[in-house]
Amino acid sequence: MRILNTNAHSIPQQRGAAAVEFALVIIPLLMIVAGIIEFGRTFWYYDALAKSTRDAARYVSNTRVSPAVGVNDTIKANARTMVLNAVNAAKVPAFSTSYVDVVCDPTDCVAPTYVTVSIIDYPVTIGGWIPIIVSTGAVTWNATLSPATTMRYMQ
Repeated sequence: MRILNTNAHSIPQQRGAAAVEFALVIIPLLMIVAGIIEFGRTFWYYDALAKSTRDAARYVSNTRVSPAVGVNDTIKANARTMVLNAVNAAKVPAFSTSYVDVVCDPTDCVAPTYVTVSIIDYPVTIGGWIPIIVSTGAVTWNATLSPATTMRYMQ
């Protein structure tokens, strides 16, 4: 008794179709994953910078040497160092205290009402770790992060 395999003749050959479909799907999928990683890294940096400014602003707003002194240069330098240490602990690259600004409102800092600790234009390259591939080739975007925290000065 002979058994006929009717499927062998009625269905066209499917060999390699899965590999071709995988090749067509993997490229956009990898581009999406690369974008998620790069934007996630940028958000990670922004979050680390914002948290460091919040901690430093809290330090400056609660530090009183004396009522006549207010926020002096030593307190500002300590705040900048706090931001630097927190950002370095979060592994944010190429950061220095030159990006940190401590400002009082009013500007004399003797009897301020508010203190602001801010990061000024920290540069980030989106596509720095994993280049974003578009139809014209690999692309990177340059962005700047500038988080700031303002707190009432506790007199």
